[in-house]
Amino acid sequence: MPGYDWPRLHAALNDLPAALLVAAVLFDLLGAATRRAAFRQVGFWILLTGAVGALAAVLSGLEAEESIDHGDAVHRVMETHELLAFVTLGIFAVLAVWRAFREHRMGTAERSLALALSIGGAGVLIATAVYGGRLVFDHAAGIPTEVLQAEIQSRGAGHAHAPGEEHGDDAHAHPEPGPAPDTAGAEPAAAEPVHTHAPGTPDHAH
Repeated sequence: MPGYDWPRLHAALNDLPAALLVAAVLFDLLGAATRRAAFRQVGFWILLTGAVGALAAVLSGLEAEESIDHGDAVHRVMETHELLAFVTLGIFAVLAVWRAFREHRMGTAERSLALALSIGGAGVLIATAVYGGRLVFDHAAGIPTEVLQAEIQSRGAGHAHAPGEEHGDDAHAHPEPGPAPDTAGAEPAAAEPVHTHAPGTPDHAH
């Protein structure tokens, strides 16, 4: 999948494994708190799925790194993001293999150690996501230079509204009152006719 498609694929593959691995840790915590094996079993299967997804996310990220335009600032953040991603993958891959062989034979101390490792892995996972967010929102990584330049020019030009299109409070704005009309030289208004009574007509009662 050449060129710009790799960053898009990497972005698509990131969210699900991250959510699954966090969910796996939460189910393990519930299992430890309630001592119910059902929670641990759910956490185990979610862990396996999340670890496979994390591998796909890391592999696509390595390809994306080679195909995007970036400078020194992006490269430094990218290297940290990559290192954290490898640590995250390593922790959860070890946990997945460990529990695949020992899930039904773990004692209390061993299970507590596995839980502590999974909590640490979740912390590294969150840090990985933070640096990934910096790449996109602080440095526009993954956006081709020509697209970024066109967007900068577009924002500089401002947003033109179509005729009759208004947004926000402008839709309810009232026009400022104009100057009073100039009546100099205008014909005076015709006076209303005076009401007169015929001779002998009695006065009206008030």
